[in-house]
Amino acid sequence: MCGIVGIVDAGGVSIQIYYALYALQHRGQESAGISTFDGTTLCKFKGQGLVADVFSPAVLKNLKGTVGIGHVRYPTTGANLPENIQPLNFQFKDHFISIAHNGNLVNTAELRAAYEQAGQIFTTTTDTEIIAKLLIDEITNSGRVEDAVALCMKRMQGSYSTVMMIDGIIYAFRDPLGIKPFCLGKLEHGYMVASESVAVDALEGKFLRDVKPGELIRIDAEGVRCMQIAVAGKRAHCIFEYIYFARADAVIDGVLVYDVRRTIGQKLHEEAPVKADSVCSVPDSGTAYAIGYAEGSKIPFVESLMKNRYMGRTFIMPSQKERERAVRIKLNPISAHLKDKSVVLVDDSIVRGTTSKRIIDMMRDAGAREIHMRIGSPAIKAPCYLGVDMPTRQELIASDKVEEEVRHNITATSLHHISLDALVKAIGFSRDDLCTGCLTGCYPLPIEGESAKPRLVNFIDGTFQSKLELV
Repeated sequence: MCGIVGIVDAGGVSIQIYYALYALQHRGQESAGISTFDGTTLCKFKGQGLVADVFSPAVLKNLKGTVGIGHVRYPTTGANLPENIQPLNFQFKDHFISIAHNGNLVNTAELRAAYEQAGQIFTTTTDTEIIAKLLIDEITNSGRVEDAVALCMKRMQGSYSTVMMIDGIIYAFRDPLGIKPFCLGKLEHGYMVASESVAVDALEGKFLRDVKPGELIRIDAEGVRCMQIAVAGKRAHCIFEYIYFARADAVIDGVLVYDVRRTIGQKLHEEAPVKADSVCSVPDSGTAYAIGYAEGSKIPFVESLMKNRYMGRTFIMPSQKERERAVRIKLNPISAHLKDKSVVLVDDSIVRGTTSKRIIDMMRDAGAREIHMRIGSPAIKAPCYLGVDMPTRQELIASDKVEEEVRHNITATSLHHISLDALVKAIGFSRDDLCTGCLTGCYPLPIEGESAKPRLVNFIDGTFQSKLELV
């Protein structure tokens, strides 16, 4: 998942990057890092933990400069090791280079093996270092960043929204299928790119637009220039961004995520109405869905699970044991709202099933008579290779079970997942422009041993647009 940000601002960037990463904390809780450039020196600091724990006022004061990038990490490729914390930083021919990446390459092993065969060594186990080597090699050969990015897009397979700082310049690019989100914003004295529009909002900036799939953006003291490098016939926006990952107040590829989730909740009622005393969400990821369900059903929305706001997102915790232990600390049932009640419990998804069962058990212990579970995603049946930490079918409760078997396993009174057709309609894109691999087992690019419907990508000889109004 991960969250990335890049800022060029005349007033200094370290505090701004800090707040932008804070707004993106939901995208990664394992580690955080910031790199800045003050005209002569690359300043950097990174560590394991949440943004507020990693960066102190003294650290931020020492991160000098008007250009910088930042990253919060959620691990998919690469272990939980200090050397894997991003941004990755390099010195190359008197130039300072920093790079951060959100996504997951599916041909990392192949690219890494080719470099190792040629005698190259690696200091991390991340695919971000592969991207860095591809970029630096081509910059060495051609001297042009745009040629290096084009080479990357031709050779890399997978998802990647990438931000790179070369001295006082920010370069940002997004994979041709637009799998992971990326956006462009205007600040009072500069510009920024970030994984989600909420980072722009946090800095009181103006959200301009999404970075286009296959686009390269350059930001420096002069402003913004854009270049289209690759164009795909069909896109493959990650459907799980709309279901869970993105903050509800984010605008992703022109769509407000909150509106999508609220509409899904309404459609859940249309597909699976039930008589109940109240509608309750699993906070916070299920709240917009539950509001939509309550609106559609006219059943009152009542908070029956109170969240400990100091807990993070349990789905992206590194181990299953940690996720299970966190549930009881994170959520407390309100007995007065549950005793002898029939409740519609709404959540965004069921992945492993253990969390859902634990929540239902807690609600029953608090006195709930019936618990009708409604889920804002179709059953997750296949692994994700493009940035979500559900790598094996064995971890997915629905991979080999029908809905009734899942219901029995989690002990719900009834269970219904939204249909894929209703989900797609709520998002507003064509199904062909979404990656539904985790729901259907069919992926938008070739993956060994899996079914695929690859998108055709065309590469073009673009040039940077020089007029700022073109952004």
